[in-house]
Amino acid sequence: MMRSSYDKFPFIEVSQSSDAFFAGWERIFREVRQVVHLKNKTKNVICIDLYHGVNVDEVLDAIKENLEAVAVINTNDFLKSAAEINEMVYPFVTDDQVFGKMNDLKMIDFFDTGSLDRECEKIRNIESGTVVVCGEGARLFADADVLIYADLARWEIQKRMKRNEVGNFGMGNLDAGFALKYKQGYFLDWRVFDRHKLRFFDQIDFFIDANIAGEPKMIGAELYLKGLDEAVSRPFRVVPFFDPGPWGGQWLKEVIDLDREEVNYAWGFDCVPEENSLLFKFGEEIFELPSINLVLTRPRQLLGTGIYGKFGAEFPIRFDFLDTMDGGNLSLQVHPTRAYIQEHFGMDYTQDESYYFLEAEEDACVYLGTHKGVNAADMIADLEEAQNGSADFNAEKYVNKLSVKKHDHILIPAGTIHCSGKNAVVLEISATPYIFTFKLWDWGRLGLDGKPRPINIEHGKNVIDWTRDEDWVKENLFNNITEISLNGHSREESTGLYSTQFIETRRHWFDRKVTHYTHGNLNVINLVEGDEVIVESPDGLFEPYVIHYAETFIVPAHVASYTINPSGKSVGKKCATLKAYIRV
Repeated sequence: MMRSSYDKFPFIEVSQSSDAFFAGWERIFREVRQVVHLKNKTKNVICIDLYHGVNVDEVLDAIKENLEAVAVINTNDFLKSAAEINEMVYPFVTDDQVFGKMNDLKMIDFFDTGSLDRECEKIRNIESGTVVVCGEGARLFADADVLIYADLARWEIQKRMKRNEVGNFGMGNLDAGFALKYKQGYFLDWRVFDRHKLRFFDQIDFFIDANIAGEPKMIGAELYLKGLDEAVSRPFRVVPFFDPGPWGGQWLKEVIDLDREEVNYAWGFDCVPEENSLLFKFGEEIFELPSINLVLTRPRQLLGTGIYGKFGAEFPIRFDFLDTMDGGNLSLQVHPTRAYIQEHFGMDYTQDESYYFLEAEEDACVYLGTHKGVNAADMIADLEEAQNGSADFNAEKYVNKLSVKKHDHILIPAGTIHCSGKNAVVLEISATPYIFTFKLWDWGRLGLDGKPRPINIEHGKNVIDWTRDEDWVKENLFNNITEISLNGHSREESTGLYSTQFIETRRHWFDRKVTHYTHGNLNVINLVEGDEVIVESPDGLFEPYVIHYAETFIVPAHVASYTINPSGKSVGKKCATLKAYIRV
């Protein structure tokens, strides 16, 4: 296996004195007291609004220790009952184990409006002193003299869910299974909280990084916004995260240098800005924030005007790793068509994707499409019988099994049955509704929790495109590569995606500097061959940025052009990048 110097904690350097960085509750509230003092008012209202998952008890204890307040209000005391909230959210959460529906609920919908209105009136009637409102939705209770927002990255929320430290908003369901908590977070909680945060974003005075329990960090809004502006002015990486799975392999452990004690690593989420975080570096200090905040507040600069007009403030491209090296097959699966996902789940687009093979052993394969003349009813019946435990499912009787090698690119438009086999490492390039995988067969195995993983034959059978047989797949989806340009030191190829998909991918082979133009369009790039390259601005508009093997980086639409050049051990050697962007 090839080792790399893969950076697991990439950061964006923001030039600023560390005097504007406040670590620890005592230092945070000393700064807050100073700001309140300078306002020189008889009465001051401090609102500390929290993203769901932040430990409100920790924040309340810190308030009591560090602030002299005439009233401290916990917003959780004014929520509707868990039963009322459960009834309200049920149409969006549904009884399905995996899938729900998108919603338009607002933060205020979770509160008892009568109690909320009475508490707001009480706050207005306090004539002097400091009033502190703390908790989710705090800004709803009063106009704040000082508004503080404590935030969490979604990956940290998921880890807290797995440890039963966090349930769903207002539900009190700490001990519920992780899959159900994640589903409600994905379809409901995170949508509500992002809308609330964005509504008051421009009013926030201070941001708190609450990702490490007991070690809060705070910066002022001016510095926070400066970091966001810096991010959209240069190439950058989000902070990757990794997770084991029932089919997971051993490659990521070695190449990314992960914990060797883990059973495996199935997934590497290298560019999923909905769930990744960003690291801002101020001098020697690091501040972590959800990367979705950049998408929500700088969409035009990040995505480009055309993409923003098409998708809104959503990052439409996802890069991740699927490691089956010394592992097992992925589940046999299919993704919904656009019409189906709109009708059943309220999503505007679906999970079209592709597999780019970073590594492949001699026996590596991909299951893709059906054999010619397959009887659909027979296959579905066999899948259902296997799921009931009365028989095994013979996948090769119905589904094409094709050998693959390193650098093969397999296109997977929605409706195509597929999965990667064992002993391979896939760079998965897809649209971002990544939860919408209809598993048809999981090879009779259990999840890491010892329980069967959800199978979705009922959904899957409604979206399978039975015309995608072996001949059609080989002609249209297997290494569908077209040469775009060629000179003595570089070759550009179009490698996909399929014509019905909105993502275009371009592979560049090069041993000298190559110039790229964004044309006002978001670019996402992975170094798929070579130890190291350096990314630079032809006009010196950003600092040179070093990228290592398998690292994914983002080039915002705001960056007009950039060059990629072999560096370090790769000087004079052939390298390759795979770039994705949206067809407009």
